[in-house]
Amino acid sequence: MKCIVVDDDKLSIKIIEEFVERTQGLTRIASFSNAVDALNEVNNPQKEKVDLIFLDIEMPEMSGIEFLKALSVIPQVIIYSSQEKYALESYEYDVTDYLLKPVQYGRFIKAVNRARERFDQKDNPVKQSTEIFIKNNSSLVRVKYEDILWIEALENYVVLNTFNNKYTIHFTMKSIGEKMPADRFMRIHRSFIVNFSKINAIEDNSVIIKCNTGNKIIPIGKSYRDNLLDDINLITK
Repeated sequence: MKCIVVDDDKLSIKIIEEFVERTQGLTRIASFSNAVDALNEVNNPQKEKVDLIFLDIEMPEMSGIEFLKALSVIPQVIIYSSQEKYALESYEYDVTDYLLKPVQYGRFIKAVNRARERFDQKDNPVKQSTEIFIKNNSSLVRVKYEDILWIEALENYVVLNTFNNKYTIHFTMKSIGEKMPADRFMRIHRSFIVNFSKINAIEDNSVIIKCNTGNKIIPIGKSYRDNLLDDINLITK
């Protein structure tokens, strides 16, 4: 992936440049100390195509958010900032990840791996399933992934909960977890898998999901908490 770095802080640029140099599969085209020059580079069809941008937010002349708004075509973007408050707005531009300064290499490579997965899918598109069929008595019921709120263990069964219905099937949590798309569903407790997009809030050691009876409060297991917080980085940081 061909990338550029956009940041008004020379030390931050140097750190990201060193990380890029250490990472196989990344080629840095250029670094920019202001967003205006970077914008001219990316929007110029005569220039080399950029696959990935490492972008700071708070910069003079043009902020990172203004930069995103001005792009004619938005490549993948990994934002790294000292501020958490821009994360929600940046999410509207489908950024690949949002990192907090000072950036550690382990967190950097995790973000790059996400970008690489997206990049590979773009070059090798595969039809993604959007639904699952569930046996209900003698028939098969089509259930869209987006309609599933959470999955709950019930002895030797699992219960798939949608807003209006429940489907009980003879499955283990491990097996159902392997069948559900990893970019949509996450196991947060030994007895619960949640639809990532249906989480309304996280309070203490629980997630809250809206359902037809009000709010469902689902506990977060200690061994699953770190993974959950890492994967909501775009939203919470």
